[in-house]
Amino acid sequence: MKDKYGASQIALHWLTALLLVVAYSAIELRGFAQRGSWQGYALIIAHFSAGASVLVVMLLRLYLRIRSTIPAITPSLPRWQTGLSHLVHSAIYVLFICLPLLGMLSRYLLGRDWWLFGLTMPVADRPDPALAKMLTEWHVTLAPLGYWLVGLHALAALLHHYLLKDNTLIRMMPSRRIR
Repeated sequence: MKDKYGASQIALHWLTALLLVVAYSAIELRGFAQRGSWQGYALIIAHFSAGASVLVVMLLRLYLRIRSTIPAITPSLPRWQTGLSHLVHSAIYVLFICLPLLGMLSRYLLGRDWWLFGLTMPVADRPDPALAKMLTEWHVTLAPLGYWLVGLHALAALLHHYLLKDNTLIRMMPSRRIR
């Protein structure tokens, strides 16, 4: 059995991290931009585009995770740690697939112009502002959970590496090329 994830899985993992930094930073920084300014629009487009990219990347990651074998952790973990790991990973996948879907569906149903990567996206022929508002509220309510899950995930990886001294973190690190 291999001792690391595949190169594509590693690349998509770190791409997800980068996209999440962009999505969360853009939405946190929008408060500093004047409402209706080009900076505000740029931050919103960055948030929408990074979020949509997270959806695509997470679906690719899910596909690869289903099709690929997961490298073993050595030394082996107690069953409770394995179970907790599966729970957190499942929550991460569910959250970062649902959040972009909620966000994009709410924009579609609102019936007003919205953009991904600077391109105008379609809107509903018959807007449903009430449903759009509800979906936005779910998006806004669930989004902070991402901070906690990513933080827990990163903390666990560091704990495994530095305290438990297993290969959990190393399995997802890019390989170093020796010259």
